This record gives sequence, C-alpha cells and structure tokens, in this order.
Amino acid sequence: MEQKEIDKIRSSILQQCGSKVMIQLDRGRNKIDIQSGVIQNAYPSVFTILVDDKNENNPPQLLSFSYTDVVTKDIRMKLLMDERRRKLEVQ
Repeated sequence: MEQKEIDKIRSSILQQCGSKVMIQLDRGRNKIDIQSGVIQNAYPSVFTILVDDKNENNPPQLLSFSYTDVVTKDIRMKLLMDERRRKLEVQ
C-alpha cells in the first residue's frame, strides 16, 4: 500500500465533506451492510460518516473509518446526488 494512494483518497474524501454517500461495509464472513449517510469530517488518519438508520426508533450513528479501509475495500463508497443537483443538471 503506497502513501500516495492513501493521500489521494484522503484529499478526495476531504473535498466531499458534507456530501451524501452510499456505503457498503464488509463485515466479514460474507456479511455486507449497505447504508447511506453524510461525510462529516476528514482527519489525518480517519474520516467520519453520519449514518441515519431507516428505523425511526434508532438515533443516527457516527461511524469512523480509516483511509486504508477504502484501499483494502473493507468499505466502498458511492456519491449520491441530492435533489437540488439533479434539478440543476436537468434544466
């Protein structure tokens, strides 16, 4: 794992702070969780995502991940476009 690759991921996530993402978490033993959330902060070693549970009884969770989780594909992220951006692109 090269430092350049981690730096590239770190800068990309830093630029996307505040953006809504869909995350796919590899929990091991063929267990995969798919959730959506918002990238909250990017720190030197980790970044945080605020995940809102679909079940209204559960409060939102703040999850933290290291940049190496992205490199090793323990977490996969996909940017989601919000409705305002979609409307602007359509017009």
